[in-house]
Amino acid sequence: MSDTIHIFWPGDYRPKPNELALPLLEEAHRELEKGLDRLGKKYKRVEGFMTRPHEVIEGLGQVDEPVIGLYTHWVYGPHTVDGLIGKTNPFLMISNFSGTWPGLVGLLNTGACLQAEGRAHSRLWTENPLSQDDEAMAKLETWCETGKLDYSTACIHTPGPVSGPAEALAASVHDEMVKRRPLVLMLGDTSMGMTNGYFGARTLHKVGFAEHKVDQAWIMDYGKRVSDKRIDDALAFVKDKGVTFHYGGPEAEDFTENATREQLRDYLVVLDMVDEFKADCVGWQYQLGLIHQRPPSDFAEGLLNSTCRPESNGDTIADATEADQGNVLPMEMMKRLLKAKGLHQSVAFHDVRWGLEHQGRFLWVLLNSGSAGAYAFNHDPDTLQGVHSYRQPAQYFPTPGGTFAGISKGGAITWARAWLDDGVPVMDVGSGEVVELPDQEAQDVLDATTPQWPLMMADMGLSRDSLMAHYMSNHVAVCYGDILDEMIALSQKLGFRVRVLKDA
Repeated sequence: MSDTIHIFWPGDYRPKPNELALPLLEEAHRELEKGLDRLGKKYKRVEGFMTRPHEVIEGLGQVDEPVIGLYTHWVYGPHTVDGLIGKTNPFLMISNFSGTWPGLVGLLNTGACLQAEGRAHSRLWTENPLSQDDEAMAKLETWCETGKLDYSTACIHTPGPVSGPAEALAASVHDEMVKRRPLVLMLGDTSMGMTNGYFGARTLHKVGFAEHKVDQAWIMDYGKRVSDKRIDDALAFVKDKGVTFHYGGPEAEDFTENATREQLRDYLVVLDMVDEFKADCVGWQYQLGLIHQRPPSDFAEGLLNSTCRPESNGDTIADATEADQGNVLPMEMMKRLLKAKGLHQSVAFHDVRWGLEHQGRFLWVLLNSGSAGAYAFNHDPDTLQGVHSYRQPAQYFPTPGGTFAGISKGGAITWARAWLDDGVPVMDVGSGEVVELPDQEAQDVLDATTPQWPLMMADMGLSRDSLMAHYMSNHVAVCYGDILDEMIALSQKLGFRVRVLKDA
């Protein structure tokens, strides 16, 4: 490779997260410099945080030499991709592996954004200071010498034949989808630069779906027409069904019942729009366009993913937060398969946030701000018991509003994720188990991450390194029950290339 390596800092659009992450990022940069010095490599830093697309275009657009990006907190995909797309210079992403500072989440999102457009990249991660991690240093040396890193692909499997009953059930669901193409109601566009999660109408049509886009401003307009009576009834419903609200207190002084009422207003607006457009499922952007105008969408989105909800028709409305079509497609497919198999239809949306060893197995910390339905917390489709609503952290959500949180119960699971491989739609599928931790251990995990958010401790059948090397998103769709064969068959019928991810 060329002599000089260019190092840059991708960032968040919002100043506060970058400010909070700066000490850790500066330390990671020093560690990288130590490692490169030990390897005898020349390097220079691209000045500034990349917090807008134009900054990375101007900072990296003219760089043809090797590039390293440091990921120590949540970052937006375009703050990397837009400066590297159309170029072939070697690119390495280095992240920490931490629940508190989720650089791994930013790496997974950015890697998927790059892969969606066929831009080659390499990944490296460590829980330790880089220069003190012999394994990570060996990988860094390999990249410096060759311009790429390769990882074992033993966890990636081409699906074999599925069972006869699974094939028949998938065929019946597929027939329904062909008769009436599922319609995704898109409230806004891609959220926070997660371009890997936006497929667009042409790709959706190829895999049997359609979309209808509605500007998020409609939420505020339609909200004026929601009566106080409907909001009163919805609030009484969620209280009666068991939601625990944590109003007031430190860092939540502005979180009051009125905030919940406004969240229920937005929930009812979405119900009205789903009915107007006869949509089957929802992708809801919320961030960043509404964060100063409306309360967080999380409480409403948790309700949509629950059968027990105000004005329910007895079904969930599969909802993918952050307008992520890579999740809403498998969520809708899984919902239909679950119903056809006689299982509960709720599918949870989660972040792949972190992971840790527990009693000899690796558990992934699945933790998203609020798109997990109540069924995960109670396994009772008729209640909201186990749901807690805390104020969303103010540094990210300035307008007060609550989460839809709880601790997921144990049980067998199927998980899935749709993504684009240089424009080709792919469905990753796997199976595993949710593991219930003792109360204190679960609280320790929450305290090390974001305690206001719903928690699922999942054995996904993948080690830390297998997922970090090959997974193409920071999001995952998860349901209780075994529908792995059915999901493989339905995905293939719809035109996805399918990968089964599982370690030996």
